[in-house]
Amino acid sequence: MSREFFQSLPFPGALADAILVMHALFVVFVVGGQVLVMIGWVRGWGWVRNPWFRFTHLALIVFIVVQTWLGKLCPLTVWEAWLRQAAGQTVYDGSFIQHWLGNLLFLDLPWWVFQVVYTAFGVVVVVSWVHFPPRRNPSRTGR
Repeated sequence: MSREFFQSLPFPGALADAILVMHALFVVFVVGGQVLVMIGWVRGWGWVRNPWFRFTHLALIVFIVVQTWLGKLCPLTVWEAWLRQAAGQTVYDGSFIQHWLGNLLFLDLPWWVFQVVYTAFGVVVVVSWVHFPPRRNPSRTGR
């Protein structure tokens, strides 16, 4: 999608806010999903082995890690920025995570730190995948 496409949309500020919310939900899914997988592994929750859940989770973290190593911002960050520009609103620099972590936690970290953190998180996801793989029909206990 091009910047011109986003400038032609009605209510670009509201659409930028919607993308921001969706982006936050993706972050919650990726981070919270892994936390739930690890808790489910220990507690024997069968639903955390659901293939759709696990494949979606793995695909998202792989996409995030690859984008980061390619030096690319997440498309949601880019689209939100284009919409904010079209609405005449302030656009933040850097990635979604950099911006909001910076605002929430006062962290101003270089790009390579995010590469390392995302990659380490991706390794945790892959390790949990290997040691606690998804199953089509997980047992009630999940073991």
